[in-house]
Amino acid sequence: MKIVSSILPSADLQEQVRQLFPEDQFLFNKGIKGDFYNEFLEAEIFITYGEDLTAQDIEKAENLQWISVMSAGVEKLPFEAIQARNILVTNARGIHQIPMAEYTLGIMLRHAKRFDRFLFEQKVSNWNRRIETEELYGATVLILGAGAIGGEIAKRCQLFGMHTIGVNTTGRNAENFDEMYSMDRWEQPLQQADYIVSVLPSLESTKHLLQKKHFKLMKQSAVFINIGRGSLVEIDVLINALQEQEIAHAYLDVLEEEPLRKENPLWTMENVTITPHISGKSKRYLPRAFDIFSHNLHIFKGVPGEMKNVIQLDRRY
Repeated sequence: MKIVSSILPSADLQEQVRQLFPEDQFLFNKGIKGDFYNEFLEAEIFITYGEDLTAQDIEKAENLQWISVMSAGVEKLPFEAIQARNILVTNARGIHQIPMAEYTLGIMLRHAKRFDRFLFEQKVSNWNRRIETEELYGATVLILGAGAIGGEIAKRCQLFGMHTIGVNTTGRNAENFDEMYSMDRWEQPLQQADYIVSVLPSLESTKHLLQKKHFKLMKQSAVFINIGRGSLVEIDVLINALQEQEIAHAYLDVLEEEPLRKENPLWTMENVTITPHISGKSKRYLPRAFDIFSHNLHIFKGVPGEMKNVIQLDRRY
């Protein structure tokens, strides 16, 4: 079986995969441009981050049976062409749980303990003990997207004594959440949340879900953390809410425009902290992703079991 990857993992990781499946041909490269494109055209399985395929590529790759996306996001795939050929698609949902949960707790602690302010005081050699800090204990966190990542965040929040509120499609109970709301009632707990964390995927139903009126519902002391998708809120709406100081601070790992243009005012706003879409990154990222791939390849080749993270082509997640 010919397996082509537009991701170039470490030599050790490549060798581990080849040893697991010695009868298959693995070809790794960074991207599929140039001479390597001909290898892609012959692939039966394609490993990708999900951002390098077009409908034309799908049509030309006549042997392609399975696309293994090594990230959670699949929104950039040419789904119409994929669905027309009924090509299997899987993703790496679940590998981001730990790094994204740690990122979120780190942000919360950074905010509550005023680490940025103390760093500023250090730079000017000022011993200032009058700066007030807060505790996470007793604070309320609202997590939009109470799935695997949201649940991992909630688990850590509860360890700090926080009250956890989750939002999922149906409002069904979920582990590590004290309260649950369905998506059609997600606005109700906004007023009581000290921290609002979005882990929502990019779907038509979530695009620009967070609007001006919702920021007005939040506490002025509230903190907004977006680690899901930037399409949740329009940049202009976000800028306006922050300029009007409707919330205390926004920590943005994802934005509707990526990379964010240098002239965008978000860069210089004191109540904004931006990171370049790295909350899910970790040295363990690719090894975890290839663990999922290896499990699925065994099943694909006939070993009894169930493949992980199969994408429903009609729903695109």
